[in-house]
Amino acid sequence: MKNSARGIRRVIVPAALLASAALLLAGCASAPEAGGESTASDYCARMVTNSGGLEDRSFNQSSWEGLQQASTQYDIDVAALVSTSETDLRPNVEQAVGTGCQFVLTVGWELADATTAAAEANPDVHFAIVDEQVEAPNIKPIVFDTAQAAFLAGYLAAGVTETGIVATFGGGNQPPVTLFMDGFVDGVAKYNEVHGTSVRALGWDKAKQDGNFTGDFEDVAKGKTLTQGFIDQGADVILPVAGQVGEGAAAAASESTGVSIIWVDNDGYETLPAAFRPVVLTSVLKNTQDAVAAIVGDDLNGTFENTPFVGTLENGGVEIAPFHERASLVSPELSAEIEGIRQGIIDGSIVVTSPSTPR
Repeated sequence: MKNSARGIRRVIVPAALLASAALLLAGCASAPEAGGESTASDYCARMVTNSGGLEDRSFNQSSWEGLQQASTQYDIDVAALVSTSETDLRPNVEQAVGTGCQFVLTVGWELADATTAAAEANPDVHFAIVDEQVEAPNIKPIVFDTAQAAFLAGYLAAGVTETGIVATFGGGNQPPVTLFMDGFVDGVAKYNEVHGTSVRALGWDKAKQDGNFTGDFEDVAKGKTLTQGFIDQGADVILPVAGQVGEGAAAAASESTGVSIIWVDNDGYETLPAAFRPVVLTSVLKNTQDAVAAIVGDDLNGTFENTPFVGTLENGGVEIAPFHERASLVSPELSAEIEGIRQGIIDGSIVVTSPSTPR
């Protein structure tokens, strides 16, 4: 649920989290190295969230975990400035820069303008922004081709549905959101092509780039209402791409029989309230945590550069999560097909396209 506090909340990191970050390949860009032993007692990093807050069970949370990981790994000072409304965004970025830290991480497309302005005014500060592509010599975009992993999730959804109807919806009609939705409906279409079935995907028309949106990323009640509407139409697998709003989808699914959800950004089975675990079929993962930690490591090592990091199936930047308590729904044959689809996307024999594909 959206943080009710107003203004800015500053969170100082506890020095504890995960171990070394994976090697992540950024398309044709060099891989950020996260495995070094560098320390810098005078180095600090700050993060600015969008209005979803730190505990959004989405990209703010995983970005913060990445900065915490960097703190533990490199023994650096990190903190987060939490935005609770759009009016907080620019002041929070300015405050982050005003701390004198060498690195500022911003999260979400809403922060693109404020990040660009701050980077232009402070050329000696290095910035990174999650889920948005901007061009500046001192800004590194961190983006993910989530359509690739969502394609796997759509194929999975079509393979496990009992009603022949699945659905998706978003918080807003924005490229980082619709990228998931494009991949999902294309995965459903691929399953139909392979099996001669006619599974329907409600909530998104890829050709028109239009569909169902709640209009925000915090109102859980909207997510529950929209999901219940899909369930009433027969959908039994639903992909919400809406941050905290997706908790409403999980609530609606848990109050129905035979309905599953697919979470996004991180493993919903691990991050959602325990009551919702039984309805989580899988999650479309973005490995934001390792990417952030690796890029901080590059900055410490003097190798920061502005080439976008693009997470893919090939470099481990995107993936789908385990099936957890829903594993019995996934036959060995379907699991093998999904693995074949994954390898096809990696080797290029299956091309996943979207107008929102990051480059």
